[in-house]
This record gives sequence, structure tokens and C-alpha cells, in this order.
Amino acid sequence: MDQLRAMRVFTRVIDEGSFAGAARALDLAPAVVTRLIAELEDHLGVRLIERTTRSLALTGLGERYLERVRVILADLDEAEALVQDATDEPQGHLRVMVPSAFACHQLARHLPAFHAEHPRITLTLTPSGDYAGSDELHDITILAMREPPEGDFVVRQLARSDVILCASPDYLDRHGRPAVPQDLERHQLLLPATSPPMQRELVLHHAGDGSSMRVPAPRVPLLTTAHTDTLHAAALAGLGIAGLTSLVVEQALRQGQLERVLPQWHALSIGLWMTRPARKHVPARTRAFWDFLLRTYGGGDHDPWQDPAQDPSNGRAALALSS
Repeated sequence: MDQLRAMRVFTRVIDEGSFAGAARALDLAPAVVTRLIAELEDHLGVRLIERTTRSLALTGLGERYLERVRVILADLDEAEALVQDATDEPQGHLRVMVPSAFACHQLARHLPAFHAEHPRITLTLTPSGDYAGSDELHDITILAMREPPEGDFVVRQLARSDVILCASPDYLDRHGRPAVPQDLERHQLLLPATSPPMQRELVLHHAGDGSSMRVPAPRVPLLTTAHTDTLHAAALAGLGIAGLTSLVVEQALRQGQLERVLPQWHALSIGLWMTRPARKHVPARTRAFWDFLLRTYGGGDHDPWQDPAQDPSNGRAALALSS
């Protein structure tokens, strides 16, 4: 029996909450996962996991064993990282959890530049969806949150992205271009679904003087959805005026596919934060990707997708903004 492999599979079964989830995460056949756990239990002579048709739970000994196994695996990973960092260039596999919209509209197009710098680092990108916390199973977690995350991890703000209003030129040619926020009452709005549901008004903030204005929204927006790319596609198709983060619409605005509506105003601001586990040793591959993201997007509480002094689309964020 490969005891080390069985220990890693055991921890992943618990983290994923099922044998099938562990099999998917580890790219193993479910039968292999089941066999490795059975062999581990036979080797130890105890039952570690109680199985039912619908769930699984650790036995008392299983809980104590898991606690020690996590320490052992963490020490092994750190020892391996120390050896790998002694080589001339960072290498190995990096696991990154990232919001889907950020991965699709921003991160993916910068990965060729990262690969050119570090050809021996491979990546797994896990979409976070509505996940709102740092994940110990990933080397780096990128979070989109209004407030900084709290917890036992290292955190650094990567950037800020404002929710701005935009529409296709075709829609605005047909329905007119709002001159003041009150003009939005006459337009078809495409808004992100929120929980709890958004109040029947829009709160807009002025970029110049910092003032705020509450604008009555239509009784029922034409479209609401929590899926960012659906809002983006609907705006491109000319359905109405959409509220989308600047990081999502940056390229469409540059290419003239979308047009900024009320350019001096924006809705709420979303912070982009990077976190990593608070470990004594940070592998070189983790530091390389962490530093690459800071160079690309600048770091700090600013919106690089609206800053004319920067062009994150070509990966040259102002280094003066990072530390």
C-alpha cells in the first residue's frame, strides 16, 4: 500500500465530503478512492469513516488521525517546497481559486505572459462562484468582496472594480443617452441579482465630488441575474443598460462594443483581494504568481480598468502602486 497516497486521499475525501467528490478533485476513478481508504483502514486496523448511503462521518479515532495527518502532509509539502526553491527557477503545480468573471475577462489573457516568465509552473484554476472565504486547499485565493476578508491567512488587496453602467451603441441610438441619473427611469435596466433583493432604487456615486444620489429604478428591471456573463452578453446584444464591474466590460468599452452611460457616476465598488495560507514557508511558485498579479494589476484600492494612466490589458500596471 502507498500509505502517503492513501493519507492524501483520506484528507481529500473529508474535505470534499464524499468519495465521489474526492475522486473528481484528484482525477481518480471512484473505485480507486474506495480501495485506498479500505487499505488504509485495514493497515491501521480501525474504522476511520462511517459510511451511509447519503453521507459520511469521521469516527472518533478518524478525527484524531485526520488532525495528525494534516500536520504530516503540511510538513512534507513544506520540505518539498524548500528543496524545489533551491533550484534556479520556480516550478511545480499551483492551485488558485478565483471568481469566474475575473478568470474569464482578465486573468486568462495574462497567463501567457506568466507562462513565458515561469514555464515550469503549472496551474489549476478553480472557479469560486459564490464562495466568500480563503480556502486552505488552494495556494492562492482571489476574492471579490466589498470589505477585506478576515481570517488566519495572509491578505493583500489586488485592486478595486467599480460597478458602472453601460449599454451597446445601438441601444443608446434607439433609446437615447441619459444625461442625468434621473433619466434612467425611462430605460430598460439589466441588473445583477442580489440577496436580499435590491431595493427599488439605484444608489450612484459621483467620481468627482464623491456625492451620492438615489435614483428610483423601474418597478421591475427588464433582466436580473446572478450570472455576470449573461448580463454582459445581454448588454452586448442591445437589450438595455447594464450594471457591470469595470473589469468585465473593460475590453468591450475599449473596442466600442459597449458605451459608458453616465461616465461620472458608478454604483458600488468591489474589492479584489488575494489571500494565501499563513505558513512559515511560501513556495517560490506561490510567490511568483502572487508578485505577477501585483505587477499586472497594481495592488491597492484603485480601479486600474478606469485609470487612463494604466492599461492592465497589456500587463503594465504602474509599479509605484505596488509594495
